[in-house]
Amino acid sequence: MALPDAVTLAHRSALRSIARVVEETGTHSDPDVALRSVASQLRQGGVLVITGAGVSTDSGIPDYRGPQGSLGRHRPMTYQEFRHDPAASHRYWARSFVGWREMASARPNATHYAVAELEDAGMVSGVVTQNVDGLHASAGSRNLLTLHGDLARVICLECGHTEDRRLFDARLEAANPGYLEEIRLDPTQVNPDGDVTLDAAHVEQFRMVGCEVCGSVLLKPDVVYFGEPVPVARRERAAEMVEKASSVLVAGSSLAVMSGYRLVLAAQQQGKQVSVINGGPGRADAKVDVLWRTSVAPAFLDLLDELGLE
Repeated sequence: MALPDAVTLAHRSALRSIARVVEETGTHSDPDVALRSVASQLRQGGVLVITGAGVSTDSGIPDYRGPQGSLGRHRPMTYQEFRHDPAASHRYWARSFVGWREMASARPNATHYAVAELEDAGMVSGVVTQNVDGLHASAGSRNLLTLHGDLARVICLECGHTEDRRLFDARLEAANPGYLEEIRLDPTQVNPDGDVTLDAAHVEQFRMVGCEVCGSVLLKPDVVYFGEPVPVARRERAAEMVEKASSVLVAGSSLAVMSGYRLVLAAQQQGKQVSVINGGPGRADAKVDVLWRTSVAPAFLDLLDELGLE
């Protein structure tokens, strides 16, 4: 489907964001020095933790840009495609109907629990996550901002009504009896946005349901797509959380998209320490105070030990 000119420009911009390659630019901190530095940062309290997909990979949810990231096999749909191409949104919901239940069955891992424990200990002031899997909330994080939304909600783009994803899924299942049983799903092929690849026949076979209030089928998971702005209220709250924090710790994120990278730039403009724990290169690596290149979960377990927490 041909998109209007302005929409096409926004779509192309989103594609550039998806395709952004983050190269290795920073100098890695010595691991022992990094451990002590981040532990000292946490002891001082007031640390805002910014998390990305690398925090949830140990829960079985793939990241986008890691060595096994989903971008190697799948390009996420842009907001412009979803909003303006009915065939694209129908295809997404068919794929998501199959893949979402794998996302919904994911459980928090050691990193999610460690972050919550650090908040309980008064060391972490809050969490801004770019993930949409709900795992930080499940692990007990309280002062939590889901910057890019949450797959657990569905929103109508016509009237704004929101619906719990489990209730929406039950309505889809009633409209598509036997559909799930026909499909052999490889759980490792579920994408971070909760969908899987389906053949054209199964996409066509899928039956969509409408909004509970207005009947529109223009329903979207309540998450921020590539090419879609973060809602103003969330942007403002994220900026406030940075301003109130003493320092920032980035975990499991390449900061490839501006919504997360902007928070690091703001913290640095305010003269605050920024540390990164991540297994791969990141957009801010050359700018940060501590660059701990390591797997995320072992690093947080080491931090708990260093801090005398269990």
